[in-house]
Amino acid sequence: MKSHIPITVLMFLIVFGEANAQQPVTLDTIYANDTKNVALFFPQPIRQGITGSDNFVFTFNREKEQHLGLLQAKPGKESNLLVINRDGSIFSYIVKYKAEISKLNYFIEEASSIGNENRAAEDETAVTDIPKAPLSRRQYYERFCSYLLNNQKRVALKQKRKEGVVLNLENIAFEKEELYFVIQIENNSSLDYDLNFLNLFVETRQKGKSKSLQRIYKETLHKHQLPSKIKEGTNSRLVYVMPKFSISDERRVILELNEKNGERNIKLKIPHRMINNPN
Repeated sequence: MKSHIPITVLMFLIVFGEANAQQPVTLDTIYANDTKNVALFFPQPIRQGITGSDNFVFTFNREKEQHLGLLQAKPGKESNLLVINRDGSIFSYIVKYKAEISKLNYFIEEASSIGNENRAAEDETAVTDIPKAPLSRRQYYERFCSYLLNNQKRVALKQKRKEGVVLNLENIAFEKEELYFVIQIENNSSLDYDLNFLNLFVETRQKGKSKSLQRIYKETLHKHQLPSKIKEGTNSRLVYVMPKFSISDERRVILELNEKNGERNIKLKIPHRMINNPN
């Protein structure tokens, strides 16, 4: 998951690195798109990764430092990518969107570093003195949702299908005070699927002579990449962000998919143990 700071700060870091190198630095260009992951392998584990524009997403493992980072892009103007390794080495690149790309893997050499942030401490304009713009809650949700979709193994925890439409629950992740539901909708039918709604409910079984079910709608904090249509023969992956909650063994969560002007409706039952023990 990455942090986001203004492009002016990124340009300052680039200029600072060039000044310390005492020679002009020509930045390499990396191309990316929204259908493939471009993998960047750095000589040291990644400590920080920053892009200058929201149409570029750079993800890496913050919990366990790794050499690998993944870049994706949406159509838009070119920007830049700044990466800082664990040893303070700074790497900077121009990033551009390109619909068709042939190079998917970059093995970064130590010699391509534009400088080291540890040298900035000796200068009165140290990089660490520059305040970072804090992320809004929505920006944080977007970053973490993108991380989950880029790194999640596509194995369904729960699955239900109806007439060629498949509703998959891939993961329930816990981060800070929220639950992240990673969901996939597959349309293996010959007709497009127009989505009316996808909602979560908590269902309680009422005991007694007259058994009944009580359902309570769960409000969503954020919906990431929720589609309005899933075309025939395609699938869509999305993330729902919910306030953290737990349920007793007498309750369960219902993930309900409803088709607009159709009858291919699916109710996926999620047991309490999955809700109470997220990843």
